Amino acid sequence: MAFKFGIPTRFRITVYVITLMGLAAFAAQNSHAPRLIVTCGLLALLITEMLRRALHTLERQSQRPAQEIAVAIPLHQQTLAANLLTLEAHLEHAPIALFCGSQSAGNELVTPLNTYARRLIAPGRVSNLPSFYAKLAASDNGQRNIINFDTERGQERALVSINNIHIHGAAQRLIAILPIESELETVAFNAWQQLVHVLTHEIMNSLTPVASLSRTAHDLLAEMREKIGATIAEKTHAELIDAQEIGNDLSTALDAISRRSDSLVGFVSNYRSLTNVPTAAPERVRIQQLFSRLAALVDPAWQAGGGKATFTVEPTSLELMIDSGQLEQALINLLRNAAEATADVKNRAVTVNARLTRGSRLRIEISDNGPGVPESLIPHIFTPFFTTKTKGSGIGLAMVRQLVHGNGGTVRYVKAANQGARFILTF
Repeated sequence: MAFKFGIPTRFRITVYVITLMGLAAFAAQNSHAPRLIVTCGLLALLITEMLRRALHTLERQSQRPAQEIAVAIPLHQQTLAANLLTLEAHLEHAPIALFCGSQSAGNELVTPLNTYARRLIAPGRVSNLPSFYAKLAASDNGQRNIINFDTERGQERALVSINNIHIHGAAQRLIAILPIESELETVAFNAWQQLVHVLTHEIMNSLTPVASLSRTAHDLLAEMREKIGATIAEKTHAELIDAQEIGNDLSTALDAISRRSDSLVGFVSNYRSLTNVPTAAPERVRIQQLFSRLAALVDPAWQAGGGKATFTVEPTSLELMIDSGQLEQALINLLRNAAEATADVKNRAVTVNARLTRGSRLRIEISDNGPGVPESLIPHIFTPFFTTKTKGSGIGLAMVRQLVHGNGGTVRYVKAANQGARFILTF
């Protein structure tokens, strides 16, 4: 490798500038000698040209990219560094939230270790971090636990697994968290769907012939009464009264069986609707127009009861690819629940708001000023057959969940800050 030795450019520039200054001073002192002044001028021109070239050279040197100094790294160290970077990338993008718990001043300090963990505690997900961290601290080591935590979309569940580790002599806890609310909802609902399908199929197979036979027996009894009427003259008064009473009792019993069978058939048919929801047919829907149709449908009833229904969309141009009819039906069910819950409330009101949230997700919130849902009942309100109403069927909210899930969304119940019920649909 060849090296070029010479006077540094910056030093040469300094010398040229000092020389020019010296020539100028010398010429000023000998202003009475024209020959000396001309000689100084010629030298100044020469030095100025040399200064120009030196400045040009310095400019080119400043624009030249800095050369990196290659450092020889042993092969085994390069392999270790590559493996470390690979492991770090795997942990950073692992599809599970990883946290590290360490003791600090008697309390456990929980730190997120990867992207999934930071997203979990970012604004819009866990709404109460101290409570969330307290539940992690209370989880047992070496076991898998399911914890509940509140988010802006409602209460969710997560699977937590914790292992003790020691790093540089310090005890730490490696915490793995996997939110499983959506998966649990899907599994539970599929199980309920299958159960409802089997039950309704078996019940309908038994009820249909019972209803048919009861109607046939009722008709036969009517025919027998006509035939008995033709031989009334041959009967005594006591026999006639007995025959009429028996006929009336049979008619009443058969009519009750027929009516009850028809009622049960209708009841089972309602639950069968949970397993017969058509596949969603998505289309581009303007939320503002959909809300206008809903307002025209429910506003009169709310105003007649002294209440108010408010619909808002932010922004008004908001659109969504969804089955319009199924989304309308889900919102109608929720609005019907709100109307029933606020029936005894003075100045009752319901608000339906649609807006975009983080991650370009659409959030539709339905909130009322009724009494809300008791804490103990919240885990059960979406379960088929579950109802707190005297004449409720227990399929309204179950149908809402199925319609929303069928369109790729989620529905959660969220505890209101003051009072009332809040349902949040996210797509």
